[in-house]
Amino acid sequence: MAWLYVLFAAIVEVFWVIGLRYSDSLLEWSGTIIMIVLSFYFIIKACEQLPAGTVYAIFTGSGAVAIVFIDFLIFEADFSISKIFLIGLIITGVVGIKMTTENQQDSDQSMKRGGK
Repeated sequence: MAWLYVLFAAIVEVFWVIGLRYSDSLLEWSGTIIMIVLSFYFIIKACEQLPAGTVYAIFTGSGAVAIVFIDFLIFEADFSISKIFLIGLIITGVVGIKMTTENQQDSDQSMKRGGK
């Protein structure tokens, strides 16, 4: 469930970042603020079960990747091979962090049960 909280936080982050860029009215700013609060709520819930450093790294990395892709697809931002390459590095890092965190959690649980 903790990883779902991280995913929800990253998805909501996309909305509040777009809101920061395009909000003009009080209603739009209110929606942006609600998205910020909701995003941090999900981060706090994830940190209850996962290491905070891991949660934050995955939250910021996956949110950044999603925002760049939305800029490409919806807002017609400039496309470059170097951006795609660097996004690939971020994705590789996020996957690596997730894999090593799961291995560490399995090891920690094994140690708690008396295994070595």
